[in-house]
Amino acid sequence: MAEQPPPREDLAARLPPTGTYRLQLHSDFGFAEASALVPYLHRLGVSHLYLSPVLQAVAGSQHGYDVVDHSRINTELGGEAGLVELADKAHAYGLGVLVDMVPNHMALVAPLSTNRPLWEVLRHGRSASTAHWFDVDWDHVGGRFPLPLLGETPAEAIAAGTLALDRTGGPAGEPVLRYHEHIFPLADGTRNDGDTATDVAAMLDKQHYLLACWREKDDVLAYRRFFDVDGLVGVRVEQQDVFDATHEKLVDLHRRGVIDGFRIDHPDGLFDPQGYLEQLDAATGGAWVVVEKILEGDELLPTSWPTAGTTGYDALRAVQQSLVQPTSAALEEVWDDARRGVSTDLVSVELRAKREVLAGLLQPELRRLTRVAVQAATEAGEQVEPSAMSAALTELLVAMDVYRAYVRLDHPVDDESAGRLRAAVERAHLTRPDLTAQLVTLERLLLDAFATSAAGRDLIVRFQQTCGPVMAKGVEDTTFYRWFELVALSEVGGDPGTVEEPSVSTLHSWAAQQAAQHPTGMTTLSTHDTKRSEDVRARLLAAAGDADAWRAAWQPIRAAADRLGVDRPTAYLVLQTLVGTWPIELERLAEYLVKATREAKRRTTWVDPAADYESRVVDLARTVSENPALRNVVTGLIAA
Repeated sequence: MAEQPPPREDLAARLPPTGTYRLQLHSDFGFAEASALVPYLHRLGVSHLYLSPVLQAVAGSQHGYDVVDHSRINTELGGEAGLVELADKAHAYGLGVLVDMVPNHMALVAPLSTNRPLWEVLRHGRSASTAHWFDVDWDHVGGRFPLPLLGETPAEAIAAGTLALDRTGGPAGEPVLRYHEHIFPLADGTRNDGDTATDVAAMLDKQHYLLACWREKDDVLAYRRFFDVDGLVGVRVEQQDVFDATHEKLVDLHRRGVIDGFRIDHPDGLFDPQGYLEQLDAATGGAWVVVEKILEGDELLPTSWPTAGTTGYDALRAVQQSLVQPTSAALEEVWDDARRGVSTDLVSVELRAKREVLAGLLQPELRRLTRVAVQAATEAGEQVEPSAMSAALTELLVAMDVYRAYVRLDHPVDDESAGRLRAAVERAHLTRPDLTAQLVTLERLLLDAFATSAAGRDLIVRFQQTCGPVMAKGVEDTTFYRWFELVALSEVGGDPGTVEEPSVSTLHSWAAQQAAQHPTGMTTLSTHDTKRSEDVRARLLAAAGDADAWRAAWQPIRAAADRLGVDRPTAYLVLQTLVGTWPIELERLAEYLVKATREAKRRTTWVDPAADYESRVVDLARTVSENPALRNVVTGLIAA
């Protein structure tokens, strides 16, 4: 006999959430599959289903953060009818439904025609009705939308025949330019029927977009991205009509009682996070909302934000720090040996990593920011050299120790935001005293919240939007793959330095602050973004408590690494990964180690992978997994 749901509770009884269960939806696990789990989740004691993004995403998306159409619920998941059925069943069991919302960006991937607002911009350029949707520096490449996604130059692609006219390849059967899986619209009156390279080149020159090789992106790319992801283009939800168009469907579902609350993805990328949350609060009539906000050190979530709190990375850090055991001479001996050839100072590693990502991955953002800063200074009556301004911006971005300083246009700057920015300026000055004049100019411009200059206002916002990518790519995605004292602490929102001073006081302080300011906010130990699950991290923290066994395990692993030509920091990562995840399939382990070494960007990278080095790292993992003596080292440490 089918299980009968309990008596239905009303909406008020379902809020606030007391225990969420996140479901990662995709084409093989949609609303119907989620619905089948509802009775089990009810028995488990969950109060709310916590759904990954549900709007129409790129075909085959495994995560849903690459939205292409805000007006539809993802058909691959079951469409709007499927979502309503899932919500009805959840509500019948007394469970609420929370949905992940992605306001910061949309997908820019093949086929581009699935993103209709973007397709209109590519076809009509700056005159398109949706041109204001996207954060683009139109003047950078002569009023055209830059698309550095070719594998070669346009001339080479045309000569090879890979970039050509497709007479019926458009979404409505219209002519387009085609490059492999990519199609590009033709502006009105620009089509010709010739097939020669000259004909195609002539057509391409008349379009509202500029095609380029991906290796030219530093010079060409001029739209705001999500971090360094070219395929996610920034959306300007600060424009009221853009907000309305991108939120109408989910707000309506909330109004109808289908959705009970929201998780907001990456608010720090927005023009004005507080202003956005106020818009959302007004549109939903005060929905329960949490924000994906990473707090650093003693940073607190602004109390002026209309939100229940964060998604819980601050809780993760506090709980985890309380489980760190005091270090010993034996453990420090292992660390010193494993760090051979790399810096022994975490702060130095972080600063270097930030500089590297600004010099590489985030060059388009730095160059655009420099152009804006030079213009803002000029409009303020100051002449600065672009190279000096770029250097000053680099030092200031490196010195920022939070994901954003919340300076709001046309609002007085609060003391905390001003203090954080001034402290960063001082740190940058100590590093580069030769840039004092430029740093003083930047400090004045960045704190002038009532600026009337268009460039000055743009600088204030764009600088803050760039801080997050520098922190994320420099710390989370580089430093945390280089610093291996105890990898359980190298986590999103975490602080590996806490291993030096373990304490439960942080947990007590966090709990008191949370109870006072955000009692209905979320806590978490694992998310889709954490590098390791909580059980892996807990095992590593426990195993590290037996320092003598840890040292005994490291010695044979180190010897094997030396024989195979694997550097010791990476060998130490291999050891900890095996201890935390054992037993693990070699294929999955190899995929992770390749990712980790590429993210570290020391001996191999995503752009220029070093196959021989990666092979040696995988060979080390295979050797430890398959050699009985070495395998016993790992299992023995776990058992201890």
